Amino acid sequence: MSTFRHPGTVLTDHTFTVPLDHDDPGGEQIELYARGVVAADHADARLPWLLFLQGGPGFGGPRPVGRQDWLDRALDDYRVLLLDQRGTGRSTPANRHTLPQRGDAKAQADYLARFRADSIVRDSEAVRRSLIGDEPWSVLGQSFGGFCTVTYLSFAPDGVREAFITGGLPGLDATADDVYRAAYPRMVTRNAEYYEAYPGDVDRVRRLAAHLRDHDVRLPGGGRFTVEALQALGRVLGTLGGGHRLHYLLEDAFAGGSGSDLPGLPPDGFLYDVEAQLTFAAGPLYALLHEPCYGQSASGASRWSAQRIRAEFPEFDPDAALDEGAPVLFTGEMIYPWMFDTDPVLQPLRETAELLAERDSWPDLYDAGRLRANEVPVAAAVYHDDMYVEREHSLRTARSIRGLRPWITNEYEHSALRTDGVTVLDRLIAQVRGNA
Repeated sequence: MSTFRHPGTVLTDHTFTVPLDHDDPGGEQIELYARGVVAADHADARLPWLLFLQGGPGFGGPRPVGRQDWLDRALDDYRVLLLDQRGTGRSTPANRHTLPQRGDAKAQADYLARFRADSIVRDSEAVRRSLIGDEPWSVLGQSFGGFCTVTYLSFAPDGVREAFITGGLPGLDATADDVYRAAYPRMVTRNAEYYEAYPGDVDRVRRLAAHLRDHDVRLPGGGRFTVEALQALGRVLGTLGGGHRLHYLLEDAFAGGSGSDLPGLPPDGFLYDVEAQLTFAAGPLYALLHEPCYGQSASGASRWSAQRIRAEFPEFDPDAALDEGAPVLFTGEMIYPWMFDTDPVLQPLRETAELLAERDSWPDLYDAGRLRANEVPVAAAVYHDDMYVEREHSLRTARSIRGLRPWITNEYEHSALRTDGVTVLDRLIAQVRGNA
C-alpha cells in the first residue's frame, strides 16, 4: 500500500482480493484496485468513507489531480474511495488479451456474466468489510454507478449509510428494448437541436456520409470508417458542449479541400480524432456489457436490442436520408454488432459478444419489495433532458424507493457531476440531511 500527495490531497493505493463468483468464495479469486483520497488538512481525522461508483459499465475510477470536480465538495466531509470496478483500470483486467485465456467464446461469456452490477455490489461489500469492518459507508453513483447503487440498496442496504445518485436511476423492470424505444426519439430531438445550431453541418455530414458509403475509408488503427460509425459520433451530444465538439470535429473532415473527390479525403488528423471518439480501447467491457447490464430474469436475451429497435425508426436509415435529401441523423449511446467488426480491440471478442447478446438467463438486479421498504437516506439528481437515461424510467423508480428525495432539473446534462460537481453533490448532501 503506497501513499503520495497531490496539491491539497493525500492518496493511498489499496488492493483487495475477492472471489470471481461470490457464491463460491473458495474458488477463483480476482484483484480489485481502489484509490483512497483524503483532504491533506484532514489526513489524520476520523472521517466517514464515501465509495464512488463510476459510470459505464466498464471504466475505471477517476484519476484526480488535487481537489478537482466533485471531490472538492466530498473531501470536506469524507474520505473517498475511487474503485476500479472488476475488469477495469488496475483491477484484474478483462480485454482482448486476457479473455482468450479463459478458453473459448462460451467460457469468456460465462466469465463476463459475473461482471455486472450484482457482482460489483458484492465486491463493494467485501471491500467495505476489509477496509472499515461493520461500519456502513456512503455511496455516490454516477450513471451506471447509480444503477449499481440501486442494486446495492436492493441486496445489501445494511452496508450503506446514505446514497447519492447522479443521472443513474434505472428502470426497475425496463428491458433493453424499453430503453432503446425511449432513446431513439430523444436522439431525434438532439439531432434537430444540433442541426438548428449548425445548419451548415446538414450538408457537411451528408457529403461525408456519401463519401464513406462509396469509399473504403480506414481509421489509423485499421478499422473501417463507415456511415454507421459516423452516426455513432452522436454519443457526445448528451454532454455539456458535446454539440460544439462534434461540429469542430466534423469541420475538419474537409480540411485542405472542398470536394469529396479530393485525394486523401478525409485528412489524417481528422481520422485520428474520429478514432479517438469511436474506439473502445479504454473500455471494451462497455461494448460487451452495455446491453447485458439491463438483463434480468424476466427480460430474456437482448439480441442486439439497439440494432433491432433501430429498424422501428426509419429516420435513422442513412441510405434513405442520402437518397431523399434528408439530414443524416446521429445515434447515441447504442452498441451495434458492426462495432465488433470495425474496432480492432473488439474484433477478437465478436463471438463472445454474440453469446452475451443471446444469453437469456440473468439474475435480477433490483428487489422492488426491498426498495419499497428502504430505510437508507437517498437523494438522486434526475436530469430532465438526459440523453442517456430515460427520465420517465427514473421518475418511476424514484417513486418506488421509499424515502428517496429526487432533484429534477433541466439546468444540467448527464455529465453534470463532472462539469459542476461541487454544486450537484452539495445539493444532494443537503437533501439527504434535510437541508434542501
